[in-house]
Amino acid sequence: MKRMNRLARGRPYQARQAQKGPPAAPPEERELTVTAMGARGDSTAAGEDGVIYAPYALPGERVRARVTGGRAELIEVLEASAERQDAACRQFGRCGGCQLQHWREAPYLEWKRAQVADALAKRGLGGAAVEPTIAAWGQGRRRAAFHAARQNGQVRVGFIERGGARLTPIAQCPALVPSLEALALKLGPLAELTLPSRGEITMHCLATDTGIDVAIKGAGRADLLHRAALESLSAMAEQLDLARLSIDGEPIVERKKPLLRMGKALVAPPPGAFLQPTALGEETLAALTLEALQGASRVIDLFSGIGTFALRIAEHAEVLAAESDAEMLAALKKAADGAGGALKEVTTLRRDLLRTPLSSLEMKKFDAAVIDPPRSGARLQAEQIARAPIRKLAYVSCDPASFARDVKVLIEHGFTLTKITPVDQFRWSPHVEVVGAMER
Repeated sequence: MKRMNRLARGRPYQARQAQKGPPAAPPEERELTVTAMGARGDSTAAGEDGVIYAPYALPGERVRARVTGGRAELIEVLEASAERQDAACRQFGRCGGCQLQHWREAPYLEWKRAQVADALAKRGLGGAAVEPTIAAWGQGRRRAAFHAARQNGQVRVGFIERGGARLTPIAQCPALVPSLEALALKLGPLAELTLPSRGEITMHCLATDTGIDVAIKGAGRADLLHRAALESLSAMAEQLDLARLSIDGEPIVERKKPLLRMGKALVAPPPGAFLQPTALGEETLAALTLEALQGASRVIDLFSGIGTFALRIAEHAEVLAAESDAEMLAALKKAADGAGGALKEVTTLRRDLLRTPLSSLEMKKFDAAVIDPPRSGARLQAEQIARAPIRKLAYVSCDPASFARDVKVLIEHGFTLTKITPVDQFRWSPHVEVVGAMER
């Protein structure tokens, strides 16, 4: 099968135009008065045919823009908001990674708090008090996915622009921890070695306590396992001072074992493993979770990953960690066993909880749980928790809408929300996480 390059135009112009149908109306230059900030980080203005979304503007501003349908391209800010500030990155507006660098910190964080409150209100839970948003940025994001492709005969490494059409080469990235930002500028030669003749690769980089772990996906080249290629890759890992280099899930070079401290345990994450984006964010979510579960003696960690919560909870209670990914679960178990007598008993269960939730019967011996599902939430699992003898629950979510939906199920079965805390790890983006402490 031929590798598809989503950064390249794959069809003749005439064929693309025929598939698109009649041409769109030409842009119209207009003045707009911005009234609010939309949930995805685009400000909104009223138009004759409905809402117009205007990226990079702020509520209260008057702007001049090119309007096409319900979208506006900002030309000039005619009357700036007092909440506007200079962007921290000169690539802001081209790179798709950040959308809100132009907004001052206080209103930006309040907007994220309001997103959580609005999601709850839409589910009939408008009386729930939402804490102020915690800015858990720390030194920046410790993990990032860089894209690499050949453009105009040159290898380029960067982020995908908004809309997913083009790649913006990296010149700086203040959203990252300094070690990752420095590495990003040096990844070109490694991309040159691993790129297929056609297509692109994604370079997942994680700053660990022992060095940077790079996991490349999409290379699809058997020749990279030949001796000459392995020697070149080993030399490149040495030159970049990488802890580990993996290609399509296979570790190629391991100069130092990548390690992360989680409470009293040290975890060696598998290549490309999911982690919280900032170290401070992980510590903040874990602290809120431990607070919610205080006094529990037997805890279930649902969607446990590599043990962000389980390994810390195990300092105080017995833990069953359930997760679908075998490699992450093995890393968690190895870390728990390696901590010796510092932790109480940690057992693991491999289970796809979205397809086969842990049943209320399986939870009958547990008095507390933590659940950290994917963005879509876990309604079926929430229904089983609601029927189990669980007394305390920490619900960690990266999506206010699915959080509110699942929380309503739990409230209908006797749970009470005792604390709701938004946490901001993805600085300058519309994303927000939330921890809901619940008990009954």
